[in-house]
Amino acid sequence: MPENNNPLVLVTGGSGFIAVHIILKLLEQGFRVRTTLRTMGRQEEVKGMLRSGGITRFDDLSFIQADLSSDLHWDEAVKGAEYVIHVASPTPNKAYKDENEMIQPARDGVLRVLRAARDAGVKRVVLTSAFGAIGVGHKNHKGPYTEEDWSNTDAANVHAYQKSKTIAEKAAWAFVRQEGNGLELSTVNPVGVMGPILGNDYSHSNSSVRQMLEGKLKSVPKIYSDYVDVRDVADLHLLAMLRPEANGERFIASSSENLSMLDVAAILRKQLGEDAKNAPTGELPNLVVRAIAIFNPQLRMVASLLGQDMSTSNRKAKQLLGWSPRSAEEAIAATGKSMVKIMKEQKKP
Repeated sequence: MPENNNPLVLVTGGSGFIAVHIILKLLEQGFRVRTTLRTMGRQEEVKGMLRSGGITRFDDLSFIQADLSSDLHWDEAVKGAEYVIHVASPTPNKAYKDENEMIQPARDGVLRVLRAARDAGVKRVVLTSAFGAIGVGHKNHKGPYTEEDWSNTDAANVHAYQKSKTIAEKAAWAFVRQEGNGLELSTVNPVGVMGPILGNDYSHSNSSVRQMLEGKLKSVPKIYSDYVDVRDVADLHLLAMLRPEANGERFIASSSENLSMLDVAAILRKQLGEDAKNAPTGELPNLVVRAIAIFNPQLRMVASLLGQDMSTSNRKAKQLLGWSPRSAEEAIAATGKSMVKIMKEQKKP
């Protein structure tokens, strides 16, 4: 078999939900891929997820151990790579006492990867940022958010996770501007990510779907979000990596359909029938959610989003890069169907 001389792409955090779909797209398009793992024991797990997505050969995939909290192995990880897609995010401490426990690792991890990429002569880094770096902390905001917007980290009740995403992305842009020496940067800012689940590593949005299907959410908070399919998020990363006009640009990954959590439950019932019979049909009053959040740290970020307009525009990605996302319903249905499959597999003796 002839040697593959196509560009090498480093994808950080290869076991993650978004990262696996990006690796899948890269391998399908003939790129060589190297991916980082904090624990090398997860190699077979990643290959299993890729097999679920249709990959049968792994000649063009390699693994390297690297952790965003350490300088070790990053020079080796980026060696020979033409592009870096930085998806990995430090494992957050959900029971943090000081918000800097989330903010500092996120910022330091991004800078660690960018320094290594610059020093290795990488052409472009695509950073997976988040809607949390765009549309949080704006009281009484009206109309869809665009890439011109940044979250207000000085506002009251902004969760540390969203602060960490905002500060990390701003640090990345500042680094490239001041110390990049020609290193190119693009960012992709996804909203709630749905879509086919290939393994046991999936997003927060997917977890809420599982809770709905299991009947653990009898009623849901009054939160309206935009959604996007993970396959389209992966496509947008590749466009941001390859297209010349993407250099220096941010791109919101969104279907631009604003749905309540109750809308999501209704889509599950419509698309999955009996498998979604436990999906919620009621909403919780905002006062109740805020009261529970006082004692439940995991609800604090949810409570901070109540009553917020979190609609987004995908116009830039569509017009500049020709990106064409699936509908939110298709993305949510894909999550639901693959989650049902996982749940049934896990119940087998």
